[in-house]
Amino acid sequence: MSAIRLDHITKSWGAFRAVDDVSLTADEGSLLVLLGPSGCGKSTTLRLIAGLEQPDGGTVTIGDVDVTHMTPAQRRIAMVFQSYALFPHLSVAENIVFGLRVRRVSRAERDERLKRVADIVGLGQLLDRKPSQLSGGQRQRVALGRAIIAEAKVCLMDEPLSNLDAKLRHEMRTEIRALQQRLGMTMVYVTHDQTEAMTMADRVVLMREGRVEQNGAPEQLYNRPETAFTARFIGTPPMNLLTAGDRLIGIRPEDIRVVSQDGRMAQVKAIEHLGADSIVLCEIDGKPVAVRQNGFSKVASGDTIRLAWDSIHEHHFEGSSGRRLDTVADDQTQIASS
Repeated sequence: MSAIRLDHITKSWGAFRAVDDVSLTADEGSLLVLLGPSGCGKSTTLRLIAGLEQPDGGTVTIGDVDVTHMTPAQRRIAMVFQSYALFPHLSVAENIVFGLRVRRVSRAERDERLKRVADIVGLGQLLDRKPSQLSGGQRQRVALGRAIIAEAKVCLMDEPLSNLDAKLRHEMRTEIRALQQRLGMTMVYVTHDQTEAMTMADRVVLMREGRVEQNGAPEQLYNRPETAFTARFIGTPPMNLLTAGDRLIGIRPEDIRVVSQDGRMAQVKAIEHLGADSIVLCEIDGKPVAVRQNGFSKVASGDTIRLAWDSIHEHHFEGSSGRRLDTVADDQTQIASS
C-alpha cells in the first residue's frame, strides 16, 4: 500500500521549473530518499508533499487521500528541518510537547507521550535542559522527538544531518533508520549525500534539474545505473567514464586491476591511502581514472602502470544523451545471475 504518491507534479517560479513532471510513490512503512545535487528540486518536492508549497500541476496523495490543496496541518504529517528550529527559551521537554500543547492535548496524555518518546530518542536525563546546553546530536534528537510525539504516520526530513560532523552524521543516520523501522513510519528523507541515501533508503529517487533521473533500490542505482549522471553520482569514488567512439564506457574503480602486461597504459597522478584500501588516481589518454586497491598501494605518483578489467563489469552509455545502452556485457551479467 502506498503512503505517499505524487502524480505528474510541477512547480515553477517564473520561467524556472523547479519540479518538472515528477511522479513517485513511497510505500507504507518505507524510507524513501530524495537525492541529488543542490538545486535539483528535492527540497521543493518535499515542501510540496508537506503542503508548504502549492504545485502548479499534478496531485499529491497521502494515505489514499488527495491532499493537493490541503494545508500542512490537515495533512497530519511530521517534519524535521535542516535547522533544528528549537525554541531557545523552552526546555527540551517543552520543545518536544509544544505541538501537542498547541493542539490542546491533555496534560496527562502529553506527559505519557513525552516519557515514551524521551526513552526512544535517549533524552530522558536531559528534559530540563535548554537547547543551548545540548550538543548538536542532542538537539537533533529533540527535533526527532518533536516529530515522533505527534504520532503521525508520515515523517518528512529535509537534510537533517547536514549541520553535524562526520562522526555524528554516521551515528544519527543509523539511529534514524532504526527508529523508522521500529515505529513503522513512512519517511521521506532529503539529502545530497549519496552515502546517507545508500545506507538508509529502501528506495532512492535521484533527481536532476527538477526531474527524476532514476528511481529504484540503492543496489539498482549502483549496479545498473540508467544514465551516465547516475553512474557518476552514485559511488565513492564515482564510476570512471571513458570515451569509445560515440559511446561512453563506465567501469567502477573496484573492478579495475593493475596488471604486469597487456592492459591499458596509465599515468599515476596521486595516491589516497584510506587504511583498508587505497585509491590510485590515474590518467588514460588524458582522462581521469580512479582505481581501488586493497590495503596499502605500492604504486607511486609518476609511475606508468597497466590497467585491465573484465568486459562483464562494463557499463555502456550513449555519448550525447548519457542513456544506458544494452550491451553484450549486460547480457552476460543477466545470464550469470540467472
